Amino acid sequence: MSQAHSASWKISATAYYKVFFHAAKHPQSSVNGVLLGKEEPSGKINIVDAIPLLHHWTSLSPMMEIGLDLAGRHAESAGLNLVGYYQACERVDDTALAPVGERVAGKVKDGFKDAIAFVIDGEKIGSGEVALIPYVSQGTVWRPFSSGTSAFSPGSNFQLSSPDLPRRAISLVREQGRHKTFGDFDDHLEDVTIDWLRNTACIPSDI
Repeated sequence: MSQAHSASWKISATAYYKVFFHAAKHPQSSVNGVLLGKEEPSGKINIVDAIPLLHHWTSLSPMMEIGLDLAGRHAESAGLNLVGYYQACERVDDTALAPVGERVAGKVKDGFKDAIAFVIDGEKIGSGEVALIPYVSQGTVWRPFSSGTSAFSPGSNFQLSSPDLPRRAISLVREQGRHKTFGDFDDHLEDVTIDWLRNTACIPSDI
């Protein structure tokens, strides 16, 4: 059944690359993080950045709560909102939004009514296709977004800032190893020099 939803989302190169790098750095782990952006008067939500939280998680832990709070403060200082949540599951074929993911996404939604959640599609991540499955909330329940148009296809509520982002993300990982300099809050707790809130070192200078 299709879902009526007036909001639309556009994902920047920086946000897509960071989500991709997080999953690429920890391919055997569940990873998660939050998405930063702003809503335009037209209703379009520009997702401009991503902040990676954890790669060792199974529950809504105190560390996740702290990371979420710090990410929210960072977004506010940059004049942005937390507008979404993302996760990759441990199993490649698992594209369900985990219960803890629903809870974190719900916390984001408390502060931003049109919050979105994305689950990384492990079977597509190396294919050059957009490897994100959008979930939207229906009350307290989060379900895969469905409409007459596939997500990220022409005319969809979901778009990338450039259609070549998935292919370039693969190149940045395979040929340049950009994901190796990427760090999340877990990494920061082990090495405080890791700038998990910004991760500027892994982002190409030409975007």
